[in-house]
Amino acid sequence: MGYLEEARQNHVKKKVEEALRSKMKAKALKECDQLCAKYAQCASGRTISVIWRCRKEASDLNECLHQYTNDTVLEEMKKRYVLEQETKENIKS
Repeated sequence: MGYLEEARQNHVKKKVEEALRSKMKAKALKECDQLCAKYAQCASGRTISVIWRCRKEASDLNECLHQYTNDTVLEEMKKRYVLEQETKENIKS
């Protein structure tokens, strides 16, 4: 399958893509909750020193979030959405 064909198959409206991104981010925050808490605890009461004092916590959090918020994950969500919509249309027909 060519790149253009794949792009057409996974095409969704901008509004739908924004909703999928929001869902993806919410899942990432839920999955990385413990690392979010560690970073928040480290950052509590700090201002500029957060940059160097919480570098490890920030790095760990970013790595975790990236696992759940990347283009591959979004494309999979789009594929699932398109398949669900096609299934709904086939049921109606």
